[in-house]
Amino acid sequence: MPDEKRISPTVYILGVVSFLTDISSEMIFPILPLFLTSILGAGKEVLGLIEGIADSTASLVEIFSGYFSDKSGKRKQFVIAGYGISSLVKIIIAFSSTWWQVLIARGLERVGKGIRTSPRDALIASSTGAEVRGKAFGLHRAMDTSGAIIGPIIAYLILMKFGSLEPGYRAVFLAAIIPAFLAVLVIALFVREPEKAVPPKSRPPFWEALRQMTPQYKMFLKVSLLFSISYFSFAFFIVRAADMGISTAGVLIMYVFYNLIYALSSVPVGILSDRIGRKPVIAGAFALYAAVCLGFAFASQWWHAAILFALYGVFVAADESVNKAFIADMTGEEKRGLALGAYNTAIGAAYLPASIMLGALWTISGPIAGFSLAAIIAFASALMFWKYVK
Repeated sequence: MPDEKRISPTVYILGVVSFLTDISSEMIFPILPLFLTSILGAGKEVLGLIEGIADSTASLVEIFSGYFSDKSGKRKQFVIAGYGISSLVKIIIAFSSTWWQVLIARGLERVGKGIRTSPRDALIASSTGAEVRGKAFGLHRAMDTSGAIIGPIIAYLILMKFGSLEPGYRAVFLAAIIPAFLAVLVIALFVREPEKAVPPKSRPPFWEALRQMTPQYKMFLKVSLLFSISYFSFAFFIVRAADMGISTAGVLIMYVFYNLIYALSSVPVGILSDRIGRKPVIAGAFALYAAVCLGFAFASQWWHAAILFALYGVFVAADESVNKAFIADMTGEEKRGLALGAYNTAIGAAYLPASIMLGALWTISGPIAGFSLAAIIAFASALMFWKYVK
C-alpha cells in the first residue's frame, strides 16, 4: 500500500524516463513541422493529416494497453515495449526523404506512446495515495517537461552549428536517438511493480469492463471528448508563430519558454487540485485554452506569441496532470489502466478531425476562422464540465 502523503520512488524514476524521452522527442518535435513544410514541401493540410493521424494512432492503442495491463498486472512490460518502439522509429524519422515516410514513422512512434502511457500512468496512481495524487502527476509532468526544455536548446545549438537547412535538421534528428535509448535502459534497470498492481484472478471481458464504468466517469468522458474536438496539434501554434515572421531559431526559443512555464506550473497546479478539488481546475483549464486559441487567431507580434505560449503552458500543465488524477480518484486499481486508456483513446479519436479541420480552414479561410471555432468549442466545454461533471 502506498504512503498516503509520500511521493513514491517509482514516480521519480518514471519522471527520469520521461525526462530523457522528452529530450529526444522535443529535439525533433518543434522543428519537424518546419522540416516538413520548408524542406520536404508539405502543405499545411498535409501537416494536419500527419499530426492528426499521429495523435489519433497513439490514443487508439491506449485503451487496449490499459485493459491488458489491468488484466496481466504487469504494467512494466508494456512501458518498456512502448518506449522501445518509439526509440527505434526515431531512426526512421532521421532518414525520411518524403512526407509520407514521416507520416508512417510518426504513426509508429505514436503506437509506442499508446502502448506505454496508460500502464505508466496507472503505475504512478498505484504508487501514490489520493491525498497527493495531483502533486504526483504534476511532479511527473514537471520532470517530463524539463526534458522538453533541454531538448529544444540542444536542437538550437546543433542548428547554430550546422545551419537551418537539411543537414542541420538531420543532425538534430540523429542526435535525438541517444537519450531515447537511455530512457529504455532506465526502465529496464530501475522500475519496479508496486504490490498493489497485482490483479485479482479474473477480469470481466473488455466490453463488459467498459460498460461497468461509473456514470460519473462516463459524463467526464463525454465532455472531455467534446473539448478534444477543439484540441488540435500544437504544430499549428508553431506554424502560426513562424507566419508572424518569427525565425526557426526564435520559434525554438519560444518553445523552450512554453515548456519552462509548463514545467514550473505542473506541481503547483497539481497541488491546487489536491486542495480545492479537480473540477474547478479542469473547467478553468478548458476556458484558458479557449482564450489561447482566440489570442492566436488575432496575434500579430512576437510578444503576443510569447504570452500565448506561456498561457498554453499553464493549460497543458493542468490538462496533463489533473485529468489523470481525477480519473485515478474515481476508479479502483482493478480498472484504472482501462479508465485511463479509454480517456486517452476517446480524446485522441478527436485529434485527427480537429487537426484536419484546422488545417483545412486555415488553407481555405486563413487562421482566424479555425482558431476562433476552436475557442468557441473549448469555452462551451468548460461550461458543460462545470455544470454536468460531478
